[in-house]
Amino acid sequence: MNQFLRNLTATQQIGALFLVVFGILSIVTVWAFVRNLREHASDDPAAEARALEAKRFWGLLKTSWVMATVFWIGWVLGETVATVLFAIVGFFALREFITLSPTRRGDHRSLVLAFFVVLPLQFWLVGSKHFDLFTVFIPVYVFLALPVVSALANDPQRFLERNAKLQWGIMVCVYGMSHVPALLLLDFPGYRDKGAFLVFFLVFVVQTCMLVQHLLGRRFPHKPVAPQVSQSFQWTSWLAGVAAGGLAGGLLTFITPFKPGQALGMALLACVAGSLGHLVMKALKRDRGITSWGMQGMSVTGAGGLLDRVDALCFAAPVFFHSARWYFGL
Repeated sequence: MNQFLRNLTATQQIGALFLVVFGILSIVTVWAFVRNLREHASDDPAAEARALEAKRFWGLLKTSWVMATVFWIGWVLGETVATVLFAIVGFFALREFITLSPTRRGDHRSLVLAFFVVLPLQFWLVGSKHFDLFTVFIPVYVFLALPVVSALANDPQRFLERNAKLQWGIMVCVYGMSHVPALLLLDFPGYRDKGAFLVFFLVFVVQTCMLVQHLLGRRFPHKPVAPQVSQSFQWTSWLAGVAAGGLAGGLLTFITPFKPGQALGMALLACVAGSLGHLVMKALKRDRGITSWGMQGMSVTGAGGLLDRVDALCFAAPVFFHSARWYFGL
């Protein structure tokens, strides 16, 4: 089987990957649907709690279908379309971040600059492979430009807080997300046209880490590290999640340009960055007095919006991308 896969072209290999992904999602969807029918047919007093858990699961499953479809469309239509699709994801993630944060009239110019100048420019730099400039465009130039625009609006009230909020949103939702399509454009020796595997590798190991951490935290609860920020973040479950993500990365070595040890190290790095970034985003939500960026009636899970689904990826992608460029001299 391994020899058969190696004899396939890069396009055929990636096509096979998507067949596996969509096949697994289809099986899980059918299983969840059948299980949901059985739950509704039951008069168990705990049926309401199970229905709530099923609602959370369906939300996660729906997001998985959407993200897999986005990846597939981007791969089929080419790197340019993939970059545009991830720009759209970044746009809606930033919209969620800003919508649930207080703004003033003096912020309007900065918001227009963020959504309609900074975001498209950042993803254009990615698509045109201006890696050196896209790396510093937001942390340096936008960091300096935004407060200037805000100052010219002649509104000094809570100036630092307002600008810090907008800069945080741009860094996470635009800068972080832009590094995902950038992985498609990295030119590893002997790895041409296989960037979709690298994106899949990153997403899979980070999601494995987050899922294992969440399940173990619920199944075997320990004292939370920062209870005012997150009741589910515990060192034991966190270490187990990172280890599971690293192991998954080591097992997926064959789809990457990495050797087994390199794949393990890169996976561990991505898992640490993603899981700790997710904790930081929880702290931001607590500061805003919300439990979900989307605010779609799923406040118990704290995962009702798009940004709740991709926040770990937004933190992991830049660390993963720049570590790969630095280590392999790309």
